[in-house]
Amino acid sequence: MKNVTDSFLSLGYWPFAGSFGFNTDILATNPINLSVVFGVLIFFGKGVLSDLLDNRKQRILKTIQNSEELRGGAVERLEKARARLRKVEMEAEQFRANGYSEIEREKLNLINSTYNTLEQLENYKNETIHFEQQKAINQVRQRVFQQALQGALGTLNSCLNTELHLRTISTNIGMFGTMKEIKG
Repeated sequence: MKNVTDSFLSLGYWPFAGSFGFNTDILATNPINLSVVFGVLIFFGKGVLSDLLDNRKQRILKTIQNSEELRGGAVERLEKARARLRKVEMEAEQFRANGYSEIEREKLNLINSTYNTLEQLENYKNETIHFEQQKAINQVRQRVFQQALQGALGTLNSCLNTELHLRTISTNIGMFGTMKEIKG
């Protein structure tokens, strides 16, 4: 312990040159010892340290190169994916546009078809009305003709007596006979 205490007490004490001994002054001996150790380490460890640093440098460069290659591949895949996305978006837009035009076309076809159907129904209605009108007119004509015929027959029956009736028949037979001679 005394040596340790002496070494702290004699911090300012430097031994004379020419004497060789054990220096117990920690502050005076550490820089010298450290410089010797560092010198030996640098001299002998320079190659090992240089090799370690070169290996580390090569690994770092290889890692950087691999990272750059991976980055390049990722960028290339990203560009391909973006190109595919643009293509799909264009196709989707085209399908959407085609779908809208198809819907519009179908809508116009449906409107035209409905219009044609309505026109046909209107024509059928008009034809049916015209047919029913003609039917009603023919029925009225028949009715009027029957009533007129009945009225004429009633008038003839009331006005004609048997003598007038026989004379009319013989006159008509005479006219038929004359017609027969003209033709024949």
